[in-house]
Formats: sequence, structure tokens, C-alpha cells
Amino acid sequence: MNVLLIEDEDAAANRIRKMLQQLDGGLKVIAVTDSIDSSVEWLENNLQPDLIISDIHLADGSSFEIFRQTKVEAPVIFTTAYDQYAIQAFKLNSIDYLLKPVKLPELEQSLEKFRKQQSKTTPGLDYAKLLEVLHPTKEPVTYQKRLVIRYGPHLKTVEIEAIAYFYTQEKVTHLCTFENKRLPVDMTLDEVEAILDPAVFFRINRQFIINVAAIDAMFSYSKSRVKIELKPTCNQETIVSTERAPEFKEWLTGK
Repeated sequence: MNVLLIEDEDAAANRIRKMLQQLDGGLKVIAVTDSIDSSVEWLENNLQPDLIISDIHLADGSSFEIFRQTKVEAPVIFTTAYDQYAIQAFKLNSIDYLLKPVKLPELEQSLEKFRKQQSKTTPGLDYAKLLEVLHPTKEPVTYQKRLVIRYGPHLKTVEIEAIAYFYTQEKVTHLCTFENKRLPVDMTLDEVEAILDPAVFFRINRQFIINVAAIDAMFSYSKSRVKIELKPTCNQETIVSTERAPEFKEWLTGK
């Protein structure tokens, strides 16, 4: 079975390739593409593979742009870091999705799901529907306006708009206000992300969600990443992860 791997990190691509060989010697990665342009070019000049394994966030943008630019008939297993909206869509439209870093048992389950679907007569994937789920046309969403913070016997309310950033430290979530007040938050960073306005707040990596108004300066970093200086300052390094960098740059423009 021929597999096209769309992945812009060499280490991740090599890891997935080794796991595929470990799981099934009949699986052959016939090509690895690392961008939207190279993926579109490959698909337009080669026979469709049996399966595509594709990262969502590529250095030059979202891999969904590939499906806008060219016809894709092969089923897809998507990989993603923590995009909860995409995860909801993938459950409806794709063969499967895997959270990065991809683990061997989960990849094995995805391949088994793929084989079961291939043994049945199933319609092709509806990528147009997938894109609609990712970017739906709905009534405006109302986001949470304040948090109730508990510390010791005390309760305190904090306005969301007064928060510069959220971060995790020693497995505890904290917030930092623009007045440099730091308080623990009785929520995971995933739970915090779900209640925030994505036009104002962005999760730059697994440890940080920042308010656009908290950005003091930005610098180019290795592998298309971006290093950020925050206000108030933070004693942890704040770098936009490789997976998040393309989406982060779109977010800065207000898209």
C-alpha cells in the first residue's frame, strides 16, 4: 500500500515512516512533501496514493489549502498538535486524526480503521464540508467575560480583558494580568482556551496563551518560529511552536 506523507519536520516524518514499517512491512512511503506547493505539485503529477498522512500546520500554511487547490481522492489521516476545532471536524469527515507526537498504538488503530473502511463501499471524503466545519457561518459567539479565581479561602473575579496571558508552571495553570498580578487558575490550559475569544487570545505553544495586546516585541527564530517578548515580562521563554507559526501569523493580521 502506497502512502504519501505530508510533514514539514524531518524528525516527525522519519518517526512516522519507521512506525509504518514496524506496523506493516507492506506499507510504503512513496513520497514525503513538506509544503502546500510541493504537495499540490506531487498530487497533480502522480497517481493518487492509497493513503495520505498529513500534518495540519505546514510552514507555508494550513494543509487544507492543498484540498482547495487540487483534487484529492485518497483518504487522509490528519496529525495535529492541539487544534480543538479541527479535531471536531476530523471526527466527522476524515479517516482519523492523531495528536502529535504520534504514538505507535494510536497510529496502529488509525490504520486498522482505514482498512475496515476500505473493505466497505464508502463515499469519498467531503473536504468542502470539512472546511465549512472549520470555518462555519454562524451567529456571533459570546465568550466568557470574567473568571472566578479561588486562592485559599478567598474568591476573586478577574475580567478576561484584563488578562495579558495564561501559562502553566509545574503543572499548574496561572494567569498574569496587565497589572502584573499572577494568580492560579483552577482549569487546564485546554479548558481556558475553549472559553477565550480567539480573535484576542492565541495559544502559541503547549504552555502559553497570550493576549494580542500583551505582545511587546517579536523576533524571527529558528525553523520559522517566532520569539515573543511579553508585557508584563515573563521569566519563561515564549516561543511560537513550529506547528502554530503559520496560524499565528494569520492571527496577527486579524484573519
